[in-house]
Amino acid sequence: MERIFGNRREAGRILADHLKEYKSKENLLVLGLPRGGVPVAFEVAKALDADLDIFVVRKLDTPGHEELAMGAIAGGDTRVINEDVVEYLHIPEDAIEMETRREQEEVRKREAMYREGGKVPVSAEGRPVILVDDGLATGASMMAAVKTLRQQNPSAITVAVPVASPSVRNKLAEDADDIICVQTPRAFSAVGAWYDDFTPTTDEEVKDLLKEWASMHQSVAGS
Repeated sequence: MERIFGNRREAGRILADHLKEYKSKENLLVLGLPRGGVPVAFEVAKALDADLDIFVVRKLDTPGHEELAMGAIAGGDTRVINEDVVEYLHIPEDAIEMETRREQEEVRKREAMYREGGKVPVSAEGRPVILVDDGLATGASMMAAVKTLRQQNPSAITVAVPVASPSVRNKLAEDADDIICVQTPRAFSAVGAWYDDFTPTTDEEVKDLLKEWASMHQSVAGS
């Protein structure tokens, strides 16, 4: 039965219920895609007793159609291009390169901003990893994340989202080791249509969640 999520935190708790089998996995790491994926990932990591970190991915906006992704870029300058969009709209290579350079700089800025004080990213090598976002529309950002994360040699990559387009879910199933979606509605239009509150997550909210997580685990370590 299809459902509407109250907000991203609620969606994360519901998603965690679909990931219960992962709680027994040793050294589990949950990575949230900023910004909207981080509140979801926070609840998943808390429920599964996993480590939490961010994985910065940026959408490549289509010239003249900024709501449409022509691709995405992740850390390490890994790029995924939506060839269907590029071909249909006849987007020239120089426009793709210009947008890529702009977003590469944005990835670097966001990494520095979220990792205040030079906090080192949590290593994924040899670990089971769950990549979390608030939903999948084109899937470009998540595909870039999976492709980049593979270079870190995790033991397995699971993509987990509250809602996804059926076609994108099937496409990502070819790249990830597993994919968990709470729902894949046939009448999929946009991720935000499946939330009562889909207010954009701010950079400050991402930083606050990471600080809250660090504080929670410092308290546990010190008790």
